[in-house]
Amino acid sequence: MRDQVKERVSFAARHDFDSLSTNSDIEVRLARHSELPILADMAHRLVPGIQMTAPILGRYLAFDPECILTFSRQQRLLGAIALLYLNRSGHDALLLDEISLTCPDTGLLAGSDDEVSAIYIWAMATVGRGIAGYGKVAAHLRTPRYVNANCFAQPTTKAGRDWLVATCFKQIPSFQPDLWCYERPWNRLPPHMPASFVSAGSFADARQ
Repeated sequence: MRDQVKERVSFAARHDFDSLSTNSDIEVRLARHSELPILADMAHRLVPGIQMTAPILGRYLAFDPECILTFSRQQRLLGAIALLYLNRSGHDALLLDEISLTCPDTGLLAGSDDEVSAIYIWAMATVGRGIAGYGKVAAHLRTPRYVNANCFAQPTTKAGRDWLVATCFKQIPSFQPDLWCYERPWNRLPPHMPASFVSAGSFADARQ
């Protein structure tokens, strides 16, 4: 995960990723192909050394139109988040450090009709108030296609690491260096507790 936040943000309080508020004026929507050059330029300006270009982003957006979400306010683009929706093979490859995170093989990604086994936060680049949009990203990831998939990330900046800590990601043992995981609340149920006792919807409703 590559993240740069220009606005000073306090990470003193921890908030479960799935409990982040959606009550903000930040619009979160699917990226448009016409925006990719702007997003690639923003990523290069905010995150030194990042290798994502508009053609690379375009390749993955064509494969999955929901893999890049943009943040905007009053029609001003504030940033974006890029996500890799991994199938079971991709999930295993991530844990075993057998995936190229610079240019992932699309064979490791879940197609539109495939189960999403894991979600990897590929890149985050946000300025100003855009960070308030992450609650709406979490809401997007609570939709049926993604709701059962845990989220993974690798921080490359102090701001990114602070954000992971603040949203209850935890560093996990794996062959992939410095891999962090956010386990969805409904995946944390003890084995003896019926799955129907707590649902994704009830957790989200209770925490809004």
